[in-house]
Amino acid sequence: MTTGVFDAAIIGAGVMGCSTALHLARGSMRVAIVDRGGICREASGVNAGTLTLHMTRAALIPYAIRGWEMWVSASQWLGCDVGVRATDGLSLAFTESEAALLERRAQVRREAGAPIELVPLARAREIEPGLSEKVRLAAHCPIDGFASAYLTGIAFRTALVNTGVSVIEYSPVTGIERSNNSFVVRMRDGTALAARRVVLAGGVWLEEMLRWFGLSIAVKVLINQLVITERVRAVMRTVLSIANGLLSLKQFDNGTVLIGGGWQGIGDRERGGVEIVPDNLIGNVRLARWVVPALADARVVRIWLGLEAEVADAMPMIGPVPGIMDAFVIGSVHSGYTSGPYMGRLLADLILGHEPERALFNPSRLIGQAAMH
Repeated sequence: MTTGVFDAAIIGAGVMGCSTALHLARGSMRVAIVDRGGICREASGVNAGTLTLHMTRAALIPYAIRGWEMWVSASQWLGCDVGVRATDGLSLAFTESEAALLERRAQVRREAGAPIELVPLARAREIEPGLSEKVRLAAHCPIDGFASAYLTGIAFRTALVNTGVSVIEYSPVTGIERSNNSFVVRMRDGTALAARRVVLAGGVWLEEMLRWFGLSIAVKVLINQLVITERVRAVMRTVLSIANGLLSLKQFDNGTVLIGGGWQGIGDRERGGVEIVPDNLIGNVRLARWVVPALADARVVRIWLGLEAEVADAMPMIGPVPGIMDAFVIGSVHSGYTSGPYMGRLLADLILGHEPERALFNPSRLIGQAAMH
């Protein structure tokens, strides 16, 4: 067993787990963070890196705005650049029904505080000259952008180590037990650590992790397909998304274009893994070409999958584990990469005994509910 008792052990080293650990350590707690892989190398390291309000549920807009602000100032609080590019964002409608949907979504997000306005094609093409002429209506948000998901893990690992967090990577946790006034976190290699508090931050594996405490909260897994193209000339300078789906497009400084989300992959995270659906992938690429015609000649160089969690009401679960004193959970945040750092900070404030500046999302509401389908 690792020597001594930690004040907190974080199980899961994605953006939310890392942010929670970092802010707890900066609050003078002795912290360990454990992950089955490397820091931010699961969903947080392979997502599209989009920092957007267009894909954020209205109730989470205030959280996403604060998360966006944290990403843009990452060099100050995280101590390292993560390739953040603050840009304009456009959500697009190509049909009458999509335009109606876009209008409704823009209105509810605007009421929640998002600076989103509807613009006609002419204005949309001023913002993004490479846009298709077939756009019927667009929603414009000046608070958008993207980060490098790969650099996220490097930055967080450096910050955690520099803050004194014990980083334990490539060590799958098999269970948690109570022992006197602490928890014993057991790992597959036979090692263990003790902590007065535990935080479950395992993303799509939270359903299985909550079973360690005898709880049943269903978690649906979204299997996002991502594509990166070869380097091409500058064809876009904004982040683009489609009103009737979660497909997003952006071009990095090196000229590659990332096409993420849209029609999904298939599989089961427990039984046999996940896999790409070729027809869905082709559909996503064709849609990207429809949105930005200049992508017609770009070749795909890499494809991968990223997992995202969702619970019954499509809202986060962030707060105390029901019925288990000193145990907490954080995850299942829609568009969680954008608001992830802020969500972790809020949970850390709660654990440190401070009043979080925004309400958390009590997981007890989800007991016994089925996951969304």
